[in-house]
Amino acid sequence: MSLSERLNEDMKLAMKSQAKFKLSVIRMVRAAIKNIEIDQRKTLDDQEVLDVLSREIKQRRDSLQEFEKAGREDLAETVKAEIDILIEYLPQQLTEEEVKAIVQQTIHEVGASSKADMGKVMGALMPKVKGRADGKIVNQAVQQLLV
Repeated sequence: MSLSERLNEDMKLAMKSQAKFKLSVIRMVRAAIKNIEIDQRKTLDDQEVLDVLSREIKQRRDSLQEFEKAGREDLAETVKAEIDILIEYLPQQLTEEEVKAIVQQTIHEVGASSKADMGKVMGALMPKVKGRADGKIVNQAVQQLLV
């Protein structure tokens, strides 16, 4: 079952079970996917849907930080719940140790030796961890290992 089909099925289940919050989150993601499909005039494949989901989660994490800075716990809780629902559709997330191992391997593959090579490392690394690790965690691991 493709990711789009899974979103459709979960939307139907949320309608039947009267889970209004989950339904609204799924509808919002489906709307974002549909907008991109309309703009590109094609149906998105699973990898492209995964990109949309990752982007939506990143936006919510950024909002979460801002809400917490502003002391708006009510909004922060809502955004956390949205993130929890969206994460269900991402592949199994990598642990920090797994990320560091992949970073170490990629640094070795591209022959990076200093922080000046960070762009080269990130360019080779991001396709390997796409959808499976947060970009901030990957960036931090690269900075720690490139000294």
